[in-house]
Amino acid sequence: MSGTAELHDNLIHRVNVGDSLTRTAARHPENLAIVDGERRLTYAELNTWVNRVANALTADGYHRGDSLALASANSVEFLVTYYACAKLGVVCVPLNLGWRPEEVSYVLGHSGARGLVVETQLLPAMAAALAEVPTVTDVFVIPGTGSSEVVPTPDRRQLTLDELVGDADGSEPEHVVGDRDPITYLYTSGTTAFPKGVVGNHTAIYLESMTMALEARFTDEDRFVAMMPMFHTAQLNCHCTAAVMVGAATYVQRGFDAGRLLELIESERITQIFGLPMMYRAMLDHPDIERRDMSSLKRALYAMAPMPQAQLVECLKAFDCGFYLLFGQTEMSPTTTLFRPEHQLSHNGSVGTPVVNVQVGIMAPDGELLEPGQSGEIVYRGPHTMTGYLKDEAATQVAFEHGWFHSGDVGSFDADGILWFTDRNKDVIKSGGENVASIEVEKAIYAADPNVAEVVVVGLPHERWTEAVTAVVVPRPGTRLDEAAILSSVKEQVGSFKTPKSLIVVQELPRTSTGKIQKNVVRDQFRDHYTRPLG
Repeated sequence: MSGTAELHDNLIHRVNVGDSLTRTAARHPENLAIVDGERRLTYAELNTWVNRVANALTADGYHRGDSLALASANSVEFLVTYYACAKLGVVCVPLNLGWRPEEVSYVLGHSGARGLVVETQLLPAMAAALAEVPTVTDVFVIPGTGSSEVVPTPDRRQLTLDELVGDADGSEPEHVVGDRDPITYLYTSGTTAFPKGVVGNHTAIYLESMTMALEARFTDEDRFVAMMPMFHTAQLNCHCTAAVMVGAATYVQRGFDAGRLLELIESERITQIFGLPMMYRAMLDHPDIERRDMSSLKRALYAMAPMPQAQLVECLKAFDCGFYLLFGQTEMSPTTTLFRPEHQLSHNGSVGTPVVNVQVGIMAPDGELLEPGQSGEIVYRGPHTMTGYLKDEAATQVAFEHGWFHSGDVGSFDADGILWFTDRNKDVIKSGGENVASIEVEKAIYAADPNVAEVVVVGLPHERWTEAVTAVVVPRPGTRLDEAAILSSVKEQVGSFKTPKSLIVVQELPRTSTGKIQKNVVRDQFRDHYTRPLG
Protein backbone atom coordinates (compact mmCIF):
# COMPACT_ATOMS: atom_id res chain seq x y z
CA MET A 1 0.00 0.00 0.00
CA SER A 2 1.39 3.41 -0.96
CA GLY A 3 1.93 6.09 1.66
CA THR A 4 -1.03 8.09 0.34
CA ALA A 5 -3.31 5.05 0.29
CA GLU A 6 -2.27 4.10 3.83
CA LEU A 7 -2.98 7.65 5.04
CA HIS A 8 -6.38 7.76 3.37
CA ASP A 9 -7.35 4.37 4.76
CA ASN A 10 -6.22 5.45 8.24
CA LEU A 11 -8.17 8.72 8.11
CA ILE A 12 -11.33 6.90 7.04
CA HIS A 13 -11.29 4.06 9.57
CA ARG A 14 -9.21 5.04 12.56
CA VAL A 15 -10.12 5.67 16.20
CA ASN A 16 -8.35 8.86 17.28
CA VAL A 17 -9.22 11.10 20.24
CA GLY A 18 -8.27 14.17 18.23
CA ASP A 19 -10.90 13.32 15.62
CA SER A 20 -13.64 13.73 18.23
CA LEU A 21 -12.77 17.44 18.38
CA THR A 22 -12.63 17.68 14.59
CA ARG A 23 -16.09 16.16 14.25
CA THR A 24 -17.65 18.22 17.03
CA ALA A 25 -16.26 21.41 15.49
CA ALA A 26 -17.86 20.42 12.19
CA ARG A 27 -21.15 19.49 13.86
CA HIS A 28 -21.41 22.35 16.37
CA PRO A 29 -18.96 25.07 15.21
CA GLU A 30 -20.65 27.88 17.16
CA ASN A 31 -21.20 25.94 20.38
CA LEU A 32 -19.30 27.30 23.36
CA ALA A 33 -16.38 24.94 23.97
CA ILE A 34 -14.13 26.44 26.66
CA VAL A 35 -14.37 29.25 29.18
CA ASP A 36 -11.05 30.05 30.85
CA GLY A 37 -11.17 33.30 32.77
CA GLU A 38 -12.15 36.01 30.27
CA ARG A 39 -11.50 33.74 27.30
CA ARG A 40 -14.52 32.11 25.67
CA LEU A 41 -13.87 29.87 22.65
CA THR A 42 -16.31 28.19 20.29
CA TYR A 43 -15.60 24.70 19.00
CA ALA A 44 -14.55 26.14 15.63
CA GLU A 45 -12.07 28.45 17.37
CA LEU A 46 -10.73 25.73 19.67
CA ASN A 47 -10.25 23.30 16.78
CA THR A 48 -8.43 25.87 14.66
CA TRP A 49 -6.06 26.66 17.54
CA VAL A 50 -5.38 22.95 18.08
CA ASN A 51 -4.69 22.49 14.36
CA ARG A 52 -2.26 25.42 14.30
CA VAL A 53 -0.32 23.97 17.25
CA ALA A 54 -0.31 20.50 15.66
CA ASN A 55 0.93 21.85 12.33
CA ALA A 56 3.60 23.90 14.09
CA LEU A 57 4.82 20.82 15.98
CA THR A 58 4.98 18.92 12.70
CA ALA A 59 7.03 21.70 11.11
CA ASP A 60 9.31 21.54 14.16
CA GLY A 61 9.97 17.86 13.54
CA TYR A 62 7.57 16.17 15.98
CA HIS A 63 6.22 12.88 14.63
CA ARG A 64 4.10 9.87 15.55
CA GLY A 65 5.54 8.14 18.60
CA ASP A 66 7.48 11.13 19.94
CA SER A 67 6.53 12.23 23.45
CA LEU A 68 5.86 15.74 24.70
CA ALA A 69 5.63 16.46 28.44
CA LEU A 70 3.07 18.94 29.78
CA ALA A 71 3.44 20.86 33.06
CA SER A 72 0.31 22.95 33.49
CA ALA A 73 -2.50 23.62 35.87
CA ASN A 74 -6.01 23.60 34.42
CA SER A 75 -6.08 25.85 31.36
CA VAL A 76 -7.25 25.97 27.77
CA GLU A 77 -3.58 25.56 26.76
CA PHE A 78 -3.53 22.20 28.55
CA LEU A 79 -6.37 20.93 26.36
CA VAL A 80 -4.95 22.51 23.20
CA THR A 81 -1.64 20.72 23.75
CA TYR A 82 -3.37 17.42 24.51
CA TYR A 83 -5.54 17.48 21.38
CA ALA A 84 -2.71 18.68 19.16
CA CYS A 85 -0.64 15.70 20.29
CA ALA A 86 -3.58 13.36 19.67
CA LYS A 87 -4.01 14.50 16.06
CA LEU A 88 -0.32 13.89 15.34
CA GLY A 89 0.12 10.61 17.19
CA VAL A 90 2.54 12.34 19.56
CA VAL A 91 2.30 11.00 23.14
CA CYS A 92 1.28 13.59 25.73
CA VAL A 93 2.90 13.16 29.15
CA PRO A 94 1.02 15.28 31.75
CA LEU A 95 3.14 15.94 34.83
CA ASN A 96 1.63 15.76 38.29
CA LEU A 97 2.20 19.18 39.84
CA GLY A 98 2.61 17.62 43.28
CA TRP A 99 5.72 15.66 42.32
CA ARG A 100 9.16 16.32 43.78
CA PRO A 101 11.87 17.48 41.32
CA GLU A 102 13.48 14.04 41.29
CA GLU A 103 10.13 12.47 40.34
CA VAL A 104 9.71 14.98 37.50
CA SER A 105 13.24 14.21 36.28
CA TYR A 106 12.52 10.49 36.39
CA VAL A 107 9.30 10.83 34.39
CA LEU A 108 10.88 13.13 31.79
CA GLY A 109 13.67 10.63 31.24
CA HIS A 110 11.60 7.45 31.50
CA SER A 111 8.96 8.72 29.06
CA GLY A 112 11.58 9.76 26.52
CA ALA A 113 10.12 13.26 26.39
CA ARG A 114 11.66 15.32 23.62
CA GLY A 115 10.02 18.57 24.69
CA LEU A 116 8.20 20.18 27.60
CA VAL A 117 5.24 22.55 27.49
CA VAL A 118 5.27 24.49 30.76
CA GLU A 119 3.38 27.34 32.41
CA THR A 120 5.39 30.40 33.41
CA GLN A 121 5.00 29.99 37.18
CA LEU A 122 6.26 26.41 36.96
CA LEU A 123 9.46 27.24 35.06
CA PRO A 124 11.73 27.54 38.13
CA ALA A 125 10.77 24.10 39.45
CA MET A 126 10.93 22.56 35.99
CA ALA A 127 14.35 24.11 35.31
CA ALA A 128 15.74 22.24 38.32
CA ALA A 129 14.30 18.96 37.06
CA LEU A 130 15.43 19.58 33.48
CA ALA A 131 19.01 19.97 34.62
CA GLU A 132 19.03 16.20 35.22
CA VAL A 133 17.52 15.27 31.84
CA PRO A 134 19.59 16.50 28.88
CA THR A 135 17.45 14.53 26.42
CA VAL A 136 14.64 17.10 26.73
CA THR A 137 15.74 19.58 24.07
CA ASP A 138 12.71 21.91 23.73
CA VAL A 139 10.91 24.08 26.28
CA PHE A 140 7.67 25.69 25.10
CA VAL A 141 6.33 28.28 27.57
CA ILE A 142 2.61 28.97 27.95
CA PRO A 143 0.93 31.72 30.00
CA GLY A 144 0.24 30.92 33.62
CA THR A 145 -0.30 32.77 36.87
CA GLY A 146 3.28 33.80 37.50
CA SER A 147 5.66 36.43 36.23
CA SER A 148 6.32 36.63 32.50
CA GLU A 149 10.02 37.04 33.28
CA VAL A 150 12.11 34.47 31.45
CA VAL A 151 13.68 31.76 33.60
CA PRO A 152 16.59 30.27 31.68
CA THR A 153 16.71 26.57 30.91
CA PRO A 154 20.39 26.08 30.03
CA ASP A 155 21.48 23.97 27.06
CA ARG A 156 18.08 23.71 25.47
CA ARG A 157 15.89 25.77 23.21
CA GLN A 158 13.22 27.87 24.92
CA LEU A 159 10.41 29.77 23.23
CA THR A 160 6.78 30.55 23.90
CA LEU A 161 4.11 28.37 22.38
CA ASP A 162 2.94 31.41 20.43
CA GLU A 163 6.44 31.80 18.98
CA LEU A 164 6.44 28.14 17.98
CA VAL A 165 3.05 28.45 16.30
CA GLY A 166 3.83 31.69 14.48
CA ASP A 167 1.77 31.83 11.30
CA ALA A 168 1.00 28.08 11.14
CA ASP A 169 -2.27 27.43 9.35
CA GLY A 170 -5.40 26.01 10.94
CA SER A 171 -6.15 23.28 8.42
CA GLU A 172 -6.67 19.74 9.64
CA PRO A 173 -3.36 17.88 10.12
CA GLU A 174 -3.53 14.51 8.37
CA HIS A 175 -1.14 11.89 9.70
CA VAL A 176 -1.26 8.12 10.13
CA VAL A 177 -2.10 7.28 13.76
CA GLY A 178 -2.93 3.73 14.85
CA ASP A 179 -6.05 2.93 16.84
CA ARG A 180 -3.96 1.48 19.66
CA ASP A 181 -1.15 4.00 19.41
CA PRO A 182 -0.36 5.60 22.78
CA ILE A 183 -2.06 8.93 23.44
CA THR A 184 -0.73 9.45 26.99
CA TYR A 185 1.77 8.15 29.47
CA LEU A 186 0.06 8.80 32.82
CA TYR A 187 2.26 8.09 35.79
CA THR A 188 0.63 6.65 38.90
CA SER A 189 1.70 7.98 42.28
CA GLY A 190 4.37 5.91 43.95
CA THR A 191 4.68 5.66 47.75
CA THR A 192 8.00 3.85 48.04
CA ALA A 193 9.33 3.96 44.47
CA PHE A 194 9.10 6.07 41.36
CA PRO A 195 5.69 6.07 39.65
CA LYS A 196 4.77 3.60 36.91
CA GLY A 197 3.94 4.86 33.45
CA VAL A 198 0.45 3.78 32.35
CA VAL A 199 0.25 3.63 28.56
CA GLY A 200 -3.19 4.87 27.50
CA ASN A 201 -4.18 4.34 23.89
CA HIS A 202 -6.57 6.12 21.54
CA THR A 203 -9.18 3.36 21.51
CA ALA A 204 -9.28 3.16 25.31
CA ILE A 205 -9.71 6.91 25.81
CA TYR A 206 -12.15 7.30 22.90
CA LEU A 207 -14.40 4.58 24.29
CA GLU A 208 -14.05 5.84 27.88
CA SER A 209 -15.28 9.24 26.67
CA MET A 210 -18.23 7.66 24.86
CA THR A 211 -19.00 5.49 27.88
CA MET A 212 -19.23 8.44 30.24
CA ALA A 213 -21.35 10.42 27.79
CA LEU A 214 -23.71 7.47 27.36
CA GLU A 215 -23.91 6.42 31.01
CA ALA A 216 -24.48 9.92 32.43
CA ARG A 217 -26.41 11.21 29.40
CA PHE A 218 -24.14 14.13 28.51
CA THR A 219 -25.45 16.42 25.74
CA ASP A 220 -24.31 19.43 23.72
CA GLU A 221 -26.40 21.62 26.03
CA ASP A 222 -24.37 20.70 29.13
CA ARG A 223 -22.09 23.15 30.91
CA PHE A 224 -19.36 21.40 32.92
CA VAL A 225 -16.98 22.77 35.54
CA ALA A 226 -13.42 21.40 35.36
CA MET A 227 -11.86 22.09 38.77
CA MET A 228 -10.12 18.79 39.51
CA PRO A 229 -6.59 18.54 38.04
CA MET A 230 -6.55 17.89 34.31
CA PHE A 231 -3.28 15.97 34.68
CA HIS A 232 -5.36 13.32 36.45
CA THR A 233 -7.33 10.88 34.32
CA ALA A 234 -10.62 11.37 36.19
CA GLN A 235 -10.94 15.02 35.14
CA LEU A 236 -9.30 14.65 31.75
CA ASN A 237 -10.84 11.43 30.43
CA CYS A 238 -14.12 11.16 32.31
CA HIS A 239 -15.18 14.73 31.71
CA CYS A 240 -13.06 16.92 29.43
CA THR A 241 -12.77 14.45 26.55
CA ALA A 242 -16.40 13.40 27.02
CA ALA A 243 -17.52 17.05 26.94
CA VAL A 244 -15.65 17.57 23.67
CA MET A 245 -17.16 14.43 22.19
CA VAL A 246 -20.73 15.63 22.69
CA GLY A 247 -20.11 19.35 22.18
CA ALA A 248 -20.66 20.53 25.77
CA ALA A 249 -19.07 23.63 27.31
CA THR A 250 -16.28 23.30 29.86
CA TYR A 251 -15.62 26.04 32.42
CA VAL A 252 -11.98 25.78 33.45
CA GLN A 253 -11.15 26.43 37.11
CA ARG A 254 -7.62 26.36 38.53
CA GLY A 255 -8.79 24.89 41.81
CA PHE A 256 -11.67 24.64 44.21
CA ASP A 257 -13.22 27.53 46.09
CA ALA A 258 -16.66 26.83 47.55
CA GLY A 259 -17.99 30.38 47.26
CA ARG A 260 -16.65 30.89 43.75
CA LEU A 261 -18.11 27.59 42.56
CA LEU A 262 -21.55 28.34 44.02
CA GLU A 263 -21.51 31.71 42.27
CA LEU A 264 -20.44 30.13 38.97
CA ILE A 265 -23.23 27.53 39.11
CA GLU A 266 -25.77 30.32 39.41
CA SER A 267 -24.29 32.86 36.96
CA GLU A 268 -23.44 30.41 34.14
CA ARG A 269 -26.28 27.94 34.71
CA ILE A 270 -23.86 25.06 35.21
CA THR A 271 -25.38 21.60 34.66
CA GLN A 272 -22.60 19.38 36.03
CA ILE A 273 -19.92 19.52 38.71
CA PHE A 274 -17.28 16.97 39.71
CA GLY A 275 -15.34 17.00 42.97
CA LEU A 276 -14.32 15.22 46.12
CA PRO A 277 -16.68 14.53 49.05
CA MET A 278 -14.76 17.12 51.10
CA MET A 279 -15.58 19.76 48.45
CA TYR A 280 -19.29 19.05 48.74
CA ARG A 281 -18.92 19.32 52.51
CA ALA A 282 -17.30 22.75 52.11
CA MET A 283 -20.15 23.93 49.87
CA LEU A 284 -22.77 22.67 52.32
CA ASP A 285 -21.06 24.62 55.10
CA HIS A 286 -20.66 27.80 53.05
CA PRO A 287 -22.95 30.70 54.01
CA ASP A 288 -23.93 31.30 50.36
CA ILE A 289 -25.49 27.84 49.93
CA GLU A 290 -28.97 29.02 50.92
CA ARG A 291 -29.12 32.03 48.60
CA ARG A 292 -27.65 30.61 45.41
CA ASP A 293 -29.90 29.34 42.61
CA MET A 294 -28.62 25.90 41.66
CA SER A 295 -31.67 24.73 39.78
CA SER A 296 -29.64 24.32 36.57
CA LEU A 297 -27.70 21.36 38.02
CA LYS A 298 -28.49 17.96 36.53
CA ARG A 299 -25.58 15.94 37.89
CA ALA A 300 -23.06 16.05 40.70
CA LEU A 301 -20.25 13.54 40.44
CA TYR A 302 -17.71 12.60 43.09
CA ALA A 303 -14.75 10.26 43.37
CA MET A 304 -11.84 9.01 45.50
CA ALA A 305 -14.13 7.94 48.36
CA PRO A 306 -17.79 7.10 49.09
CA MET A 307 -19.94 9.91 50.52
CA PRO A 308 -20.90 9.56 54.19
CA GLN A 309 -24.64 8.82 54.40
CA ALA A 310 -25.52 11.91 56.47
CA GLN A 311 -23.60 14.19 54.10
CA LEU A 312 -25.17 12.55 51.05
CA VAL A 313 -28.67 13.19 52.39
CA GLU A 314 -27.76 16.86 52.92
CA CYS A 315 -26.34 17.07 49.40
CA LEU A 316 -29.40 15.57 47.76
CA LYS A 317 -31.54 18.17 49.48
CA ALA A 318 -29.26 21.16 48.84
CA PHE A 319 -28.28 20.44 45.23
CA ASP A 320 -31.47 18.63 44.17
CA CYS A 321 -29.87 16.70 41.30
CA GLY A 322 -28.57 13.24 40.48
CA PHE A 323 -25.42 12.15 42.34
CA TYR A 324 -22.90 9.70 40.88
CA LEU A 325 -19.78 8.13 42.38
CA LEU A 326 -17.04 7.27 39.87
CA PHE A 327 -14.98 4.16 40.64
CA GLY A 328 -11.96 2.90 38.74
CA GLN A 329 -8.26 3.61 38.30
CA THR A 330 -5.76 5.11 35.89
CA GLU A 331 -5.06 1.75 34.26
CA MET A 332 -8.74 1.51 33.24
CA SER A 333 -8.89 5.04 31.73
CA PRO A 334 -10.39 5.20 34.49
CA THR A 335 -14.12 4.42 34.92
CA THR A 336 -15.14 0.83 35.68
CA THR A 337 -18.32 1.23 37.72
CA LEU A 338 -20.78 4.02 38.50
CA PHE A 339 -22.68 4.32 41.74
CA ARG A 340 -25.83 5.74 40.21
CA PRO A 341 -28.48 8.17 41.48
CA GLU A 342 -31.09 5.44 41.94
CA HIS A 343 -28.79 3.51 44.33
CA GLN A 344 -27.41 6.37 46.44
CA LEU A 345 -29.78 5.82 49.37
CA SER A 346 -30.63 2.14 48.93
CA HIS A 347 -27.01 0.89 48.67
CA ASN A 348 -25.00 3.65 50.30
CA GLY A 349 -21.33 2.78 50.58
CA SER A 350 -21.15 0.62 47.46
CA VAL A 351 -19.31 1.57 44.27
CA GLY A 352 -22.14 0.72 41.90
CA THR A 353 -22.53 -1.34 38.77
CA PRO A 354 -20.26 -1.87 35.75
CA VAL A 355 -20.30 0.68 32.95
CA VAL A 356 -20.74 -0.10 29.28
CA ASN A 357 -17.53 -1.60 27.80
CA VAL A 358 -16.17 -2.91 31.13
CA GLN A 359 -16.58 -6.46 32.47
CA VAL A 360 -15.97 -6.80 36.21
CA GLY A 361 -15.14 -9.98 38.07
CA ILE A 362 -14.12 -11.10 41.56
CA MET A 363 -11.11 -13.43 41.50
CA ALA A 364 -9.50 -15.81 43.97
CA PRO A 365 -5.67 -15.98 44.18
CA ASP A 366 -5.64 -19.08 41.94
CA GLY A 367 -7.51 -17.29 39.14
CA GLU A 368 -10.97 -18.73 39.85
CA LEU A 369 -13.85 -16.30 39.35
CA LEU A 370 -16.00 -16.13 42.46
CA GLU A 371 -19.75 -15.99 42.93
CA PRO A 372 -21.78 -13.08 44.34
CA GLY A 373 -21.25 -12.76 48.08
CA GLN A 374 -17.68 -14.06 47.91
CA SER A 375 -14.81 -11.64 48.51
CA GLY A 376 -11.70 -11.48 46.34
CA GLU A 377 -9.66 -9.25 44.08
CA ILE A 378 -11.60 -6.99 41.70
CA VAL A 379 -10.52 -7.70 38.10
CA TYR A 380 -11.47 -6.15 34.77
CA ARG A 381 -11.72 -6.79 31.05
CA GLY A 382 -12.61 -4.32 28.33
CA PRO A 383 -11.25 -1.91 25.74
CA HIS A 384 -10.76 0.83 28.35
CA THR A 385 -7.80 -1.14 29.73
CA MET A 386 -4.32 0.32 29.41
CA THR A 387 -1.91 -1.08 26.84
CA GLY A 388 0.55 -1.84 29.63
CA TYR A 389 3.15 -0.28 31.89
CA LEU A 390 5.79 1.65 29.97
CA LYS A 391 9.10 -0.22 29.77
CA ASP A 392 7.99 -2.68 32.46
CA GLU A 393 6.98 -5.97 30.90
CA ALA A 394 7.21 -7.85 34.20
CA ALA A 395 4.72 -5.54 35.94
CA THR A 396 2.43 -5.71 32.91
CA GLN A 397 2.42 -9.52 32.96
CA VAL A 398 1.55 -9.56 36.67
CA ALA A 399 -1.26 -7.05 36.10
CA PHE A 400 -2.70 -9.16 33.23
CA GLU A 401 -2.40 -12.56 34.93
CA HIS A 402 -5.18 -15.11 34.17
CA GLY A 403 -6.41 -12.97 31.26
CA TRP A 404 -7.81 -10.11 33.37
CA PHE A 405 -6.46 -6.80 34.62
CA HIS A 406 -5.80 -7.04 38.35
CA SER A 407 -6.84 -3.92 40.24
CA GLY A 408 -5.22 -4.58 43.61
CA ASP A 409 -8.63 -3.86 45.18
CA VAL A 410 -10.64 -6.26 47.32
CA GLY A 411 -14.41 -6.44 46.99
CA SER A 412 -17.51 -8.49 46.26
CA PHE A 413 -20.80 -8.36 44.37
CA ASP A 414 -24.06 -8.54 46.28
CA ALA A 415 -27.23 -10.33 45.18
CA ASP A 416 -28.38 -7.17 43.36
CA GLY A 417 -25.28 -7.15 41.14
CA ILE A 418 -23.81 -4.13 42.92
CA LEU A 419 -20.09 -3.98 43.65
CA TRP A 420 -18.83 -3.32 47.16
CA PHE A 421 -15.23 -2.16 47.54
CA THR A 422 -13.68 -3.52 50.73
CA ASP A 423 -10.20 -2.01 50.64
CA ARG A 424 -6.95 -1.77 48.78
CA ASN A 425 -4.95 -4.95 49.37
CA LYS A 426 -2.14 -2.83 50.79
CA ASP A 427 -4.48 -1.01 53.21
CA VAL A 428 -6.03 -4.08 54.87
CA ILE A 429 -4.97 -3.97 58.54
CA LYS A 430 -3.54 -7.14 60.10
CA SER A 431 -4.55 -6.77 63.74
CA GLY A 432 -4.23 -9.56 66.30
CA GLY A 433 -4.42 -12.23 63.62
CA GLU A 434 -7.54 -10.73 62.04
CA ASN A 435 -7.89 -8.82 58.76
CA VAL A 436 -9.66 -5.47 59.14
CA ALA A 437 -10.88 -3.46 56.16
CA SER A 438 -10.11 0.18 56.87
CA ILE A 439 -13.00 1.43 54.74
CA GLU A 440 -15.57 -0.53 56.78
CA VAL A 441 -14.34 1.16 59.95
CA GLU A 442 -14.28 4.57 58.28
CA LYS A 443 -17.92 4.18 57.27
CA ALA A 444 -18.84 3.26 60.85
CA ILE A 445 -17.11 6.38 62.20
CA TYR A 446 -18.93 8.63 59.75
CA ALA A 447 -22.20 7.03 60.85
CA ALA A 448 -21.31 7.48 64.52
CA ASP A 449 -21.05 11.27 64.48
CA PRO A 450 -22.15 13.76 61.80
CA ASN A 451 -19.49 16.18 63.06
CA VAL A 452 -16.76 13.98 61.59
CA ALA A 453 -15.73 15.86 58.45
CA GLU A 454 -13.11 13.32 57.37
CA VAL A 455 -11.56 10.17 58.71
CA VAL A 456 -8.82 7.80 57.67
CA VAL A 457 -8.25 4.47 59.40
CA VAL A 458 -4.77 2.91 59.38
CA GLY A 459 -2.84 0.21 61.16
CA LEU A 460 -0.05 1.48 63.42
CA PRO A 461 2.74 -0.61 65.02
CA HIS A 462 1.66 -2.09 68.34
CA GLU A 463 3.39 -4.55 70.68
CA ARG A 464 0.27 -6.63 71.34
CA TRP A 465 -1.76 -6.26 68.14
CA THR A 466 1.09 -6.03 65.59
CA GLU A 467 -1.02 -3.39 63.86
CA ALA A 468 -3.51 -1.44 65.95
CA VAL A 469 -6.63 -0.17 64.19
CA THR A 470 -6.36 3.61 64.55
CA ALA A 471 -8.67 6.40 63.37
CA VAL A 472 -7.31 9.82 62.43
CA VAL A 473 -10.23 12.24 62.33
CA VAL A 474 -10.88 15.81 61.16
CA PRO A 475 -13.90 17.42 62.91
CA ARG A 476 -16.24 19.83 61.19
CA PRO A 477 -15.26 23.44 61.90
CA GLY A 478 -16.47 24.71 65.26
CA THR A 479 -17.36 21.26 66.64
CA ARG A 480 -15.89 18.90 69.24
CA LEU A 481 -15.87 15.13 69.00
CA ASP A 482 -16.74 12.77 71.84
CA GLU A 483 -14.16 10.01 71.41
CA ALA A 484 -15.78 7.58 73.85
CA ALA A 485 -19.22 7.94 72.25
CA ILE A 486 -17.81 7.47 68.74
CA LEU A 487 -15.86 4.35 69.66
CA SER A 488 -18.86 2.89 71.50
CA SER A 489 -21.04 3.40 68.43
CA VAL A 490 -18.40 1.90 66.14
CA LYS A 491 -18.11 -1.16 68.38
CA GLU A 492 -21.85 -1.75 68.08
CA GLN A 493 -21.63 -1.52 64.29
CA VAL A 494 -18.51 -3.55 63.46
CA GLY A 495 -17.54 -5.47 66.61
CA SER A 496 -14.69 -5.25 69.10
CA PHE A 497 -11.64 -6.31 67.10
CA LYS A 498 -12.40 -3.81 64.31
CA THR A 499 -13.00 -0.90 66.69
CA PRO A 500 -10.07 1.59 66.73
CA LYS A 501 -7.73 1.35 69.69
CA SER A 502 -7.33 5.10 69.48
CA LEU A 503 -8.93 8.12 67.83
CA ILE A 504 -6.51 10.93 66.89
CA VAL A 505 -8.02 14.35 66.13
CA VAL A 506 -6.21 16.53 63.56
CA GLN A 507 -7.10 19.69 61.65
CA GLU A 508 -6.25 18.32 58.20
CA LEU A 509 -5.07 15.19 56.42
CA PRO A 510 -2.19 14.92 53.96
CA ARG A 511 -3.28 14.65 50.33
CA THR A 512 -1.92 14.04 46.88
CA SER A 513 -2.30 16.83 44.33
CA THR A 514 -5.46 15.09 43.10
CA GLY A 515 -7.04 15.20 46.57
CA LYS A 516 -6.58 11.57 47.59
CA ILE A 517 -5.69 11.06 51.26
CA GLN A 518 -2.13 9.74 51.63
CA LYS A 519 -2.54 6.83 54.03
CA ASN A 520 1.16 6.04 53.83
CA VAL A 521 2.00 9.55 55.07
CA VAL A 522 -0.53 9.21 57.92
CA ARG A 523 1.06 5.90 58.94
CA ASP A 524 4.53 7.45 58.96
CA GLN A 525 3.33 10.52 60.86
CA PHE A 526 1.82 8.51 63.73
CA ARG A 527 3.93 5.34 63.64
CA ASP A 528 5.19 5.96 67.23
CA HIS A 529 1.73 6.58 68.67
CA TYR A 530 1.70 3.32 70.67
CA THR A 531 5.28 3.34 71.97
CA ARG A 532 4.11 3.85 75.56
CA PRO A 533 4.21 0.67 77.73
CA LEU A 534 1.11 -1.52 77.74
CA GLY A 535 -1.14 -1.27 80.81
